[in-house]
This record gives sequence, structure tokens and C-alpha cells, in this order.
Amino acid sequence: MNELLDSIIDKYLTSGDFNGLYIHHESPETLAAAIQLVEGGLAQVVDSNDYMNCHIRPWQSRRSLEEQVASVNNLPDAEYGLCLYPTPQAMSGFGLGDRFRDEPYCRWMAEGGGTLELAYFRFDVLEPYRNDPRFSFQFHDYGADAGVSDPVYLDESESEDDKTSISHIGFAYDLSEYDRGNPDSKIVRRVCAFLGDLAKLTPVHQQRWRTYEVPEQGKLKPHPIWWGQQMGHWPDGLGPFEKLFFELRTWNELHQRVFGDDLLRVTERPSDFGWILRPSQQEYDAFVHQLDKLLSDNIRHAGLDALGAAKRDGQDQVLGSLNRLDDVLRQRGVSEEARREVLKPLRDVRQARQRPAHAIGGNITDVTFIHKQASLLEQVTLSLENFRRFWQSHPLNSDWEEPEYAKIDSHYYKL
Repeated sequence: MNELLDSIIDKYLTSGDFNGLYIHHESPETLAAAIQLVEGGLAQVVDSNDYMNCHIRPWQSRRSLEEQVASVNNLPDAEYGLCLYPTPQAMSGFGLGDRFRDEPYCRWMAEGGGTLELAYFRFDVLEPYRNDPRFSFQFHDYGADAGVSDPVYLDESESEDDKTSISHIGFAYDLSEYDRGNPDSKIVRRVCAFLGDLAKLTPVHQQRWRTYEVPEQGKLKPHPIWWGQQMGHWPDGLGPFEKLFFELRTWNELHQRVFGDDLLRVTERPSDFGWILRPSQQEYDAFVHQLDKLLSDNIRHAGLDALGAAKRDGQDQVLGSLNRLDDVLRQRGVSEEARREVLKPLRDVRQARQRPAHAIGGNITDVTFIHKQASLLEQVTLSLENFRRFWQSHPLNSDWEEPEYAKIDSHYYKL
């Protein structure tokens, strides 16, 4: 039994990914020893009943000892084998000493942690990756990816400490003080990451992430859509940012179908465009600035020319893109009230962008910025959807149909 436990621990610590010891057609003595280790709380079984890949222990076994023992007993007739892993109890008696001293997440794994166990962090743990040009950073609606760029990785003059990457980063939330009916209630947005991914970071970056770590305390939950994606479930609809860019792309496509030219300059999402990383005025202003560049700054005057939009007002002043868009709707019989309503979110963004340029103030912190960003994103997307539907009504677009996946539940914006 001790010999088998030594083999399990050796495989676990030397495999490079904390893999288990694979067994299948073993001797009766080996199977008996495995059962003794499981019953004694020193080994865990992972097979297809636990996870699709038995060479990964996703989390501490959720099956009873009897069920794990049954898996071992079934091995002679099983088509595929199983893996044995040391339990935290076994590793506590092993004595790691200074092993993994500078790699806290490797240490956590070595002590018996599961590859898909989650650690939680402050949201601004992502700032250095977003702001450092050496890294490729990609926002998603419910998570992110970060990794050193290929040229930097191949550059021998760059520090090896920074040649690292982490994928499958998720967003998580503490909603213990959140009231959906109260716009001023508190949302705490966090980052979560799998222990197995954190353990692949270089020692320097593991230690940096550790400084941002926050205790779970039973209040933090990963975003349900992100978690579902990681477990192999495709979401039913688009996320908030995906929906925004669906509307931009489709609006432009419908314009092209009629006029043969682009209405918009950009329809793809910038890699760093996503949720604000900290609830501060500076972060919010930067988001608004980027959003406006995707809205009023993004509309091509040549595209508006094709629609016959006026270029100057009654006082011979040059009209901006939003006023020209307003004129397009006016010419086609849209009421002033309806025009004002559909253009308001875009005008609000333009006004909010211009305000910081003419104001001097501190970088205040306010938890409601999280609400403000989500609300603004929702309003802007609804406005774009209305424009898209208006373009969709053109006779040349009568055969275009909105795909089912483009629909979104508004509660997604709240997180």
C-alpha cells in the first residue's frame, strides 16, 4: 500500500500538470492496495463518472468512498481505466518543504487542490495585462484571456519572468448587498481563475496574482454563463458587448445591401473594450471615450451622403454625424419625439465624452460606476437595434431575418 501511495504522489508531483496515476489491468494486489488507500482517505479515484478526462482531477471527489471503491472493483471489466490522486490528507503527511515556495498556486495544487477549483481576485488584477503592450489582452463578455505576444516571447532580451499567459479567466460577483430594484445597491465584481491555469503562470506572476486574491467566504459566485461555457455548455444568446457589435455589424451590412458602401468605419470589437476594471471616474471616462469612437465618430459621412442627409443647418453651420443621422430620419417621416428618443443614448455618450476634456477633477471612486456602465451599454445597444430595424425595413432588405441567437435577456447587463 505504501509503495502504491509513493507512486501516486511521485506521478502527481513530477507529471508537470499534477496528473493522476493511471491504472487499468492491474494485479489483484495493486487493486486491493488502491482500495485500502481510498478507504483510508489517502487516495481519490477520478474516472468518467467524475470528469470526461480522468487525467485531470477537476475538484475534490464528489462521490462517496463506496462509489470510488466500486470504480476500482469494476476495473477488470472496464473499457478504460481510472486515475488515482493523493488527497490533501496524504499530501499533508508527505512534507513538501520548500518545494514550490515561489509558486503559490503550484503549491496549492501540490497540497491536493483540483485543477478546476477557483480562486478569486480583485478585478484590477487584469490592468497590467490590458495596459502592457507586450501582452495580448482580449476581453470577452464574461471573461478574458491574457498572454505575452509572440514577438516578446521570442525576444531573448525580454525577461523570462513575463513570458507567460493565462486563459479561461472568468468574471465573478458578490451580490450579497445587491438589489436589482435599487440602482445604488452594491455590486462587487471579481475575477476568478482555475487553479490549474494559475499554476501555469511563471513564479513572478503567480506571486503577483496572489497579492490580488480575495477570500471566497461563500459569497462569491462565477458568472453562470461563463461557468456554463467552461463546462461545455453554449450560451443561448449574445452577451452585452457581443450584442452591441452584432447591431453595429448588421446595421452596416443592411446599409451595404442598399447603397453598396459602408455606413460605419469599424464593426469589430477592440480587444481591450469591456467592463471597467475598477469603479473609478478615470476608468469610466476611458470607456465612454472608446464607446463614442464606436458611435458618432464611427459613422462615415460618405455613408450619410448616400442617404441624402443634409450637410449644413439653416445657419449654414456644418452638421455633425448625429445631426445628419437625425435629418435622415426626419426626411423619412420619423416624428421629432421618436428621433429624440432613439438618438438620446448616442448624444449622452458624446456629451459625457466631451465633459472630461473641459473639466479638472480627482479620480473619484464610486461603486455605482458599475451600474452606470451596464445601463449605458444597454441603452446604446437598444438605440442601435432601433436603427438597425429601421434600415431593415428598406424594401431591398425585406429578405433579411434576425437570427434567434441575436436576442438577449436584459438581466445580462446587470452583471
